[in-house]
Amino acid sequence: MADSTTAASVENFSAPMTGGLTFELAGRPAKYTVLYFYPKDNTPGCTTESIAFREAFPEFQALNTEIYGISRDSLRSHEGFKGKLGLPFELISDPEEAVCSQFGVMKMKNMYGKQVRGIERSTFIIDAQGRLVKEWRGVKVNDHVTEVLEFLKSQP
Repeated sequence: MADSTTAASVENFSAPMTGGLTFELAGRPAKYTVLYFYPKDNTPGCTTESIAFREAFPEFQALNTEIYGISRDSLRSHEGFKGKLGLPFELISDPEEAVCSQFGVMKMKNMYGKQVRGIERSTFIIDAQGRLVKEWRGVKVNDHVTEVLEFLKSQP
């Protein structure tokens, strides 16, 4: 798994999310914002990853960190997925791939022997000043949320 640490500014963006809300990166009140990009609602890996973020949600809150999941699914799909899993955080809908493109997560992948274009499972941490402070690409679900928490706990 590749990961890197940077301090590049992230261009502001807004996108629709569950709960009838709009996500706006600029002016986030939290110390940190975790954006986790996942391929598709209601698939095994994405369900497992979302549950792991849900289970660790109180720890993220204690670190003044907000979590948002992002995929190309519709708001309707997101609302169902969020409700089914009891997610305590919002999901961002990006069917036009604007946010996915900004973060460079669209990749060609092998699925059942065919090349398909989809989201590479990736997580980004953005600080309150809008700087990208950590990224993980090609994420493997097992222990990933623990890695994200450990990174946040190591921050001043």
